Amino acid sequence: MQKISVRIAQQEDLNAIHELVGELAIYEKAENEFVATLEMYRKDFADGVFEAIVAETGGEIVGMALYYLSYSTWKGKMLFLEDFVVRQSYRRRGIGDLLFDEVVSIAKAKGCRLLKWQVLDWNKPALGFYAKKNATIEKNWWNGKIIF
Repeated sequence: MQKISVRIAQQEDLNAIHELVGELAIYEKAENEFVATLEMYRKDFADGVFEAIVAETGGEIVGMALYYLSYSTWKGKMLFLEDFVVRQSYRRRGIGDLLFDEVVSIAKAKGCRLLKWQVLDWNKPALGFYAKKNATIEKNWWNGKIIF
């Protein structure tokens, strides 16, 4: 297996990041809900709305984690991990560990008191992954949203 490197994403990585999110939407059976365009990604990335890291091997981006700063009124500064995905054909090679551990390091370096994300209740591989990371998976909070 070729060496995997993890690095901060750049503008030129957004096409691969967008494709990976599309793969995730398919996996989560929500392909029709994925309506954010590559142009939206480019503008929002340039405006600092979100940041990302990518996992790369042989010049190919095979995974990514997309995150942004948020705030918890109970804990303080927080990093929200919006999406975290590894290409299907590259799973079970430790790439998820590399990406997740780097996001944890980034959160700590930014002075965050909390790292938060969502996981679908039926996604057993993800739930198992987070359990190995000693994460708390809350089951008593419901998500609310308004789509414009």
